[in-house]
Amino acid sequence: MIQFRFMIRGAVALAILGGAAGLAGQPARLQAADDGNARYWASLAKDETNMRVGPGREYRINWVYVRHGLPVKVLRVMGGWRLIEDPDGARGWVLAQFLSRTRTALVKGAITAIRANKDGSGPVLWRAAPGVQAMLGECRDGWCPVDVDGRRGFVAQDALWGAGTP
Repeated sequence: MIQFRFMIRGAVALAILGGAAGLAGQPARLQAADDGNARYWASLAKDETNMRVGPGREYRINWVYVRHGLPVKVLRVMGGWRLIEDPDGARGWVLAQFLSRTRTALVKGAITAIRANKDGSGPVLWRAAPGVQAMLGECRDGWCPVDVDGRRGFVAQDALWGAGTP
């Protein structure tokens, strides 16, 4: 009887220690699988993308995007879902498969000059209205290479939504 009680106490102690060790290691596993601070730029990969109020198909659709390539800011990662922010500041959840790492940007604010040289010098090649969407290259020294339907040039980084730090 004494030996049996000792075995039960030992099993309970091991279960408590094992549970505590498991709980202690759990936040690290969750953080690795769910990097809540993964901010990056993305673009919509489909012609139609649903934004939901929560990270799951059971949540209602809050908005339907119908603009392939629209730049979005990814604010959070949760499994196969991404919390995004669009150029108007709306936030919601989309499936990762509906996003692309292809960098795009939107002209913001006012009509913007597209220049010939990467330092902003040279002639104005054309002007782009607010809302014009462009493929975006790597920005340097405040200027970004852009491609708008095959027309290439350079735009001031602060004139674009989707360029800069997410």
